[in-house]
Amino acid sequence: MSELNKELVDLVWWRPSGGGVSASIFRRWTQGFVFSEHEHTALEQFEGGPCAVIAPVQAFLLKNVLFNRESSNWRKMSEEEQKTALCSTLSEILESACSSPSTGFCLVSWAKGQSPHTSTHTNTQTQSQTQDMPEPEGSQPPQEQQPTALAAEDLGFERFHSALHKRTVTSVSDLREEVLSLCHTWRGCCGVLLFLYSVILTKGIENIRNEIQDTVDPLIDPVHGHGSQSLVNLLISGHAVSNVWDGDRECSGMKLHGIHKQTSVGFLTLMESLRYCKVGTFLKSPKFPIWILGSETHLSVFFTKEMSLVGRESPSEQARRVFQSFDPEDNGFIPDSLLEDVMKALDLVSEPEYVSLVKSKLDPESLGIILLGPFLLEFFPDQDSGIPDSFPVYHYNGLKQSNHKERVEYVEGTALVLGFEDPMVRTDDTPVKRCLQTKWPYIELLWTTDRSPSLN
Repeated sequence: MSELNKELVDLVWWRPSGGGVSASIFRRWTQGFVFSEHEHTALEQFEGGPCAVIAPVQAFLLKNVLFNRESSNWRKMSEEEQKTALCSTLSEILESACSSPSTGFCLVSWAKGQSPHTSTHTNTQTQSQTQDMPEPEGSQPPQEQQPTALAAEDLGFERFHSALHKRTVTSVSDLREEVLSLCHTWRGCCGVLLFLYSVILTKGIENIRNEIQDTVDPLIDPVHGHGSQSLVNLLISGHAVSNVWDGDRECSGMKLHGIHKQTSVGFLTLMESLRYCKVGTFLKSPKFPIWILGSETHLSVFFTKEMSLVGRESPSEQARRVFQSFDPEDNGFIPDSLLEDVMKALDLVSEPEYVSLVKSKLDPESLGIILLGPFLLEFFPDQDSGIPDSFPVYHYNGLKQSNHKERVEYVEGTALVLGFEDPMVRTDDTPVKRCLQTKWPYIELLWTTDRSPSLN
């Protein structure tokens, strides 16, 4: 690993001001993939930061457990089933990140004799202990012990990077076999970082730099320790682009890269409700009804088994998307001069005389704008989206302190997706709801708990 260490460290941790990586930030990232004692299919996060890796892995894990597993009881898994599900998920993400199968897949693990022993995880997050004793390569942790979340205090940044080993496999079958054989590594000390490094080297450092475009910012923020959007996009889509819109955009002569195809799991962010960004359809409408939710500081997961939520776009949904593409500022209206272009894009009758008639109807006060709501009511009234009136939903937050009684468990609820014309007493305004409203503007959420689940 020595020849790759500097490039890899610069990409992930580089500080513009120079100096070493904060010991506290590095320590927060030195956890493994650990399942909650109280929710067999949920991964636990012990400190802020590594949600940028843990939340995407959790989303793909849920996809595999909910839709690819024969057992109907998706919330119950044996130790062996957890091992299989986790390793299958990690393999899937590595396959997605691989730019060219001919170059092979890279797996980063401990060099021979360098793996810290795992120890029983205690209730106090920072008291997990590991011993710096050599362990034969491929040895298993004791069966009665759970992999720890945090490395020992004496496993510092430099020492960690001097103890790594890279191996390459050239076929998908070999990849899956090798990932499974390293399960104790992923679940043990520093497993999250070892997997992240595996994804980065599988993708290729140069490929990632080209996709990020602005390489000034590292994948992990040196001040706050959170993962960048490029890191999250890499794990979700296989591409480390910095933006969440669909396709590429021109800006001041520069081509800015976005998401280029529908993803398996989605992404929604509270930042869109605050008008800081606009998430595109490829992330908003994934193949499976599972969405990573972003707040200002954290990532969690919202999911359901209701596949109709990700079914084919209805005419009214398509019309909303096309209309909004002419409204990049997300104002909820367009200049009346763009009405003809919108109607043409939707294959509606767009003869000048008819467009003028529609303008006078949708803008009777001659304000020069066309509102989204009246436009949809005019051309797509009573459209059935195919979504049921209500359906069960779940929210996952991996941080103990963000869960009731500090038990990492799914929060259950019921969602209602209404039309914009439906009169109803609205539920409380919460960050979770505001985030989901970026996809379903008129969603209502009824949780079974006394308090709404936390995005942070």
